[in-house]
Amino acid sequence: MSIKLIKASYEYQDLIVDMLKEWIDYNNNHPEANTSPASIFKNDYHNFDYYINNLDLKNPKPGLVEDSTFFALDVERNKMVGAINIRHKLNDYLLNYGGHIGDGVRPSERKKGYATKIIGLALKECQNLNIDKVLLVCDKDNIGSAKSIKNNGAILENEIVKDGKTVQRYWIEIK
Repeated sequence: MSIKLIKASYEYQDLIVDMLKEWIDYNNNHPEANTSPASIFKNDYHNFDYYINNLDLKNPKPGLVEDSTFFALDVERNKMVGAINIRHKLNDYLLNYGGHIGDGVRPSERKKGYATKIIGLALKECQNLNIDKVLLVCDKDNIGSAKSIKNNGAILENEIVKDGKTVQRYWIEIK
């Protein structure tokens, strides 16, 4: 498995749009679906120029934080398999419920080990951003997400309840 994180560009437009179409269709037919990372769904990809130029939050409004979005490319298959959003710092909400990293794998590629690999690559990006202690969170009932987080050396700090759901908070120290 050869995965690399890439920034959205016209070079990868067809691969990104193919993934987004599948993912959006899945989410529309599964109301319980997790929409992480939300950054890839916040803008309409039909205007791709606007889409790629507004993925990253560079000048956040009060209450928001700067972030960076990457797509995960399976190089061997030339297929976009997921995406990741890295928040450069934590506000109160992110400290409790969101963490530094929001990740997701397109529906047809789940349960193949991609999430573990994508998180590992995201940790390298965090290191480039001088984030030395990374918070990741997931719903307690999302066993696959918890597994991919733990596979990257995360330690569970605690669980908190939000809107009736138990959220697990994991930390990873980057050396």
